[in-house]
Amino acid sequence: MNALQFSRTGDLAALEFVEVAKPVPAEGEVLVEVKAAGLNPSDVKNVLGRFPYTTLPRIPGRDFAGVVVEGPQDLIGQEVWGTGRDLGFFRDGSHAQYLTLSAKGVAHKPKALDFAQAASLGVPYTTAWDALQRSLVDANTRLLVIGANGAVGSATLALAKILGAKILAAVRRPEQLKALQAQGYDGILLDKAEDLGSSVNAVFKGGADVIFDTTGFWLPAAVSALAPFGRIAIIAAPVDGHVQLPALALYRKGGCVVGINSLLYNSETCAGMLEQFGKFFDQGLLPLPDGLLETPLSQGLQRYAEVNEGAGDKVILIP
Repeated sequence: MNALQFSRTGDLAALEFVEVAKPVPAEGEVLVEVKAAGLNPSDVKNVLGRFPYTTLPRIPGRDFAGVVVEGPQDLIGQEVWGTGRDLGFFRDGSHAQYLTLSAKGVAHKPKALDFAQAASLGVPYTTAWDALQRSLVDANTRLLVIGANGAVGSATLALAKILGAKILAAVRRPEQLKALQAQGYDGILLDKAEDLGSSVNAVFKGGADVIFDTTGFWLPAAVSALAPFGRIAIIAAPVDGHVQLPALALYRKGGCVVGINSLLYNSETCAGMLEQFGKFFDQGLLPLPDGLLETPLSQGLQRYAEVNEGAGDKVILIP
């Protein structure tokens, strides 16, 4: 089968388009014919060596959608989707024509999504769902989403709306704010860090109950925007991993910081999440993704380079 594979890390030149043997599922596993696979920044970082626990040689790729062709009889022929920390790190991932994984690691693909759409959602939506669940977001929550225009931010807005939360979206550029307002969301512009608290308090008197910083840059400033007993969820940090946190102000508010890391969850756990919110697509409650850049797997090396350079398109590899 065709696949992308790397046998060393450090630069993208390590990634090759190769012919390898089709995998054989073990007991309790399925063989999935991959119809579409998402390309996430973490896949690029994996090849670059940012995840020291990755075993080599390795086929990268976490997100996928496809059809089960071998495995338990009740799953054969089923259209499925999936993601998880094991794929592309501890076992071969989705940037190939076929992959094997636990039979419990696949979820039924929503009928409303085609394969490319389903393959674009795994990491962003499981990250957003985990952040909302672990931050205890419900219909009584005043939620601030920082970086609301990104993939995870957009997923968070859509899921939080279903949960009934009161939502405030924060973005950097006026055109981003205008686009979010056109979708019915209240929003603010991010400018000076010292102004975040007053901007949020002007909308949510007393502060936001939950703040989800998807950017990694607003954690210190978010404390002033937090309501008593509030939660700040984070998924990123500066390159050196350190911030100056106003701990005195945080503990006086009874606040806490919640780290959100999708790489803590294997494919079986992620399949459970996908089943939980996947039904919302078929119910017409979640927006269908558009603007995807579908490209042949054979052009994957070029797409990896573009994502590494900061290209904004959501790339879907088609084996």
